[in-house]
Amino acid sequence: MSKSVARLEERLGVRLLQRSTRTLKLTAAGMDYYERVAPLLQSIEEAENHVQSADAPQGLIRVSVPVLLGRGLIAQWAAKFIVMYPRVKFDIDVTDRNVDIIREGFDIVLRIGVLPDSGLYGRLLGNTDHVLAASPQYLARRGIPRTIDDLRHHDCLRFLTGGRPFPYAFADGTSVIPDGPLDTGDGATLRQAAIEGAGIIQIPRFAIASDIEDGTLIQILTAFPMLVSPIHALHPFGRQLPVRARLFVDFLMEQFRGKAGLGR
Repeated sequence: MSKSVARLEERLGVRLLQRSTRTLKLTAAGMDYYERVAPLLQSIEEAENHVQSADAPQGLIRVSVPVLLGRGLIAQWAAKFIVMYPRVKFDIDVTDRNVDIIREGFDIVLRIGVLPDSGLYGRLLGNTDHVLAASPQYLARRGIPRTIDDLRHHDCLRFLTGGRPFPYAFADGTSVIPDGPLDTGDGATLRQAAIEGAGIIQIPRFAIASDIEDGTLIQILTAFPMLVSPIHALHPFGRQLPVRARLFVDFLMEQFRGKAGLGR
């Protein structure tokens, strides 16, 4: 890429990038050139997307997904999609960080929970309820909570969002932020810590459905339903969503309909 930029600078007779040992930044000439060329490149990409057949989409789809969705489901589903459309490639970023979809160049971002007013376009894929769960060894050691207030006397593992612990939120509007020995912004870490007996977790049902089924984790406080959260696919394209990305969103909606714990 450096050689390509150098050849372009030589052809134009101007310096486009200011280089140092640690940074690269556009010069004034580079910014002016970028602002004039970027719309042309976007128009070319839109033209290619427009003429692509839905039967044979091609190109790269950059997707950012939460850890629990990415590791548990999206990687598997993307593989199925690639079998259907072999000329499509994926770049999947698995993170619980709220990425900047436009600045970081993503086509699609999946998010769990109520959406802020971001100006992005979204499709509702499904809904998931949250559950509370702990390992058999933890419950044998500390006892089984019978009421919401009992959580205050237990080790509760907390998911961090924006640097703050996400409250344990119930369907009736009750919300508590219990204390605990472990805070993390990674959902997979919470699940594994609970399996090892570290404490109680609040987590989307789909993420531990198999753990509950085989007894690795036990759902608790089942008499107190928890918050149901929507799952959206967000994109910045408006009505000009590329064919490959539109087909993938449609495909995800079908997969969500057939997955336990991810109903509409």
